[in-house]
Amino acid sequence: MKTFTSDFGLASFQPTPERSLMRADLTDKLRSHGGQASLGVLVTVADYVTSDPALVACRPDWTATQDLSLHSAGPLTEGPIVVDSNLVRIGKKTIIVSADVYDGHGFTDLRELADAIDSGSGPTLAARGLVTFARIPRSAAGDADSYSPDQWIGTLREHPTQAVEGTIYSRLGMRVIDASAGVLELDLTPFVVNQIGTIMGGAQALLVESAAQAMRPELVATDMQMHYLSQVRTGPARSYGTVIRDAADHAVLSIQLVDASADDRLLALATVTLHKPNRLTQPNRPE
Repeated sequence: MKTFTSDFGLASFQPTPERSLMRADLTDKLRSHGGQASLGVLVTVADYVTSDPALVACRPDWTATQDLSLHSAGPLTEGPIVVDSNLVRIGKKTIIVSADVYDGHGFTDLRELADAIDSGSGPTLAARGLVTFARIPRSAAGDADSYSPDQWIGTLREHPTQAVEGTIYSRLGMRVIDASAGVLELDLTPFVVNQIGTIMGGAQALLVESAAQAMRPELVATDMQMHYLSQVRTGPARSYGTVIRDAADHAVLSIQLVDASADDRLLALATVTLHKPNRLTQPNRPE
C-alpha cells in the first residue's frame, strides 16, 4: 500500500541496538519553496528512524512519539538526506533518542556514512533534534510483529519505493481553509495512517509546516518543536495559527492541531520558526 513516504527512496542501517541511520533521496518533490529539503520531510525521516532504537530498547512494548524538536544548522540542498539517531535514555515511561540530520552531498552508502560521521570527516550537519517516545502496549499497534528492528541489527535495508504523484505538500491533499489564520485540514486516510491508527507524526509535522508557511509565505520554516498530545480518532486534523513574533528576517508562530470532528479535541501543539530564504546560508561542504 502506498503512503506519503512511498517515493522517499528510504534505506536504513542499524549498526548497533542503540543506533540507526536512514537515508532519503532529496528530489524536487521534497523541497520547500526556498529550495532546500522541506522541514516537514526532515521531521518525518527523523521520526521514522529514531523509532528503531526506541523500539529495541522498550521491547516488548511499543512506542508513540510524544515530543519532537528539530533545529536547523543550515539548509540541506544537495542530498541525500541522512539522519543518524542514537539512544539517549531509557525510562520506565519514556524513551529519548537524538537525531542528527546531514546533507550527504551525493554519498549514499550508509555504512560509509556512519564511519565518516564517526571520524568527523563526513557529511554536513544540517539540523539537530531530539525525540521523546512514550511506551505503550504492543497490542496498540496493528501488525506490530512484522516490524522488529532488533532482528535487523547490522543489516542494510532498502524500503519499498513506489512512485507518488505531486510534491510532498500536494500529495497529502491538505485543504487551505484560511491561509492568513493558518487554518488547513488533513483527512485521516490510509495514505497517512500509522500502525496505531492515527495520522503519522511526520504528516502532522507537514501540516504544521504548511500552516505556518501559509501565514508567512515569504518565509521558509527552519525549526520546529512538536508536542503530540492525543490521537486523531476520525479527522480531519485541522490547524490554527498564532503569531508569537514578527521580525525583519524571521517569524515565530504557534500552531495547534485539533480533531475537527471530535469537538476540536487537541491533538498537538507546535512552535515553528521561519526565516527569509536569502538569510539562509549554505553550510560549507567537507573537503
